[in-house]
Amino acid sequence: MHVTARVDYAVRAVIELASRLPHGATRQQIADSQDIPGKFLEAILGDLRRAGLLDAQRGAAGGYRLTKDPAEIQLADVIRAAEGPLAAVRGRPPEDTAYPGPAAPLTDVWVAVRASLREVLEETTVADVLAERLPEHVRALVERPDSWARR
Repeated sequence: MHVTARVDYAVRAVIELASRLPHGATRQQIADSQDIPGKFLEAILGDLRRAGLLDAQRGAAGGYRLTKDPAEIQLADVIRAAEGPLAAVRGRPPEDTAYPGPAAPLTDVWVAVRASLREVLEETTVADVLAERLPEHVRALVERPDSWARR
C-alpha cells in the first residue's frame, strides 16, 4: 500500500483536531502544528467535512471540529474520505477483477490485501493513536522485527 501525502495529512489533521477537544482549530493552526501546506490542507479539510467527519465554522471563533468522538472515528474512515477505497485494482474493487489462466488466483490475493488493510485500519481509531494504545493485534504486528525491515 502506498500512503499518499493526502492520506498522511488527512489522518494527521484529524488526530490534531482530536488532541484539541473540546475546542477546534483553524486551518492555519492545524497546518502549523503538523507542518502541512495550507492550501493542500484546505482541500483535504473540505473532503473530511463532506464525509461528515468535521464541522466548519466561519468567523472569529471559527475553525474545524470533529463531529464524532475520536473513539468512533476509524483510521479507515479518514482514509476513505481523503482518497476513496482502501484497496482498488486499477480503480476497481478487488472482487471485480478477473484474470485469465494462471493469473486467475490474483483476485483472491487482492481481496486478501484489502481484508488485511481493514484488520488494521478499521480496528484502529483516532482515540487509539492519540492515547498511544493501538489494538493488540496491531501492536503485535509492530513488535515483529520483520515489520521494520525494508524489502
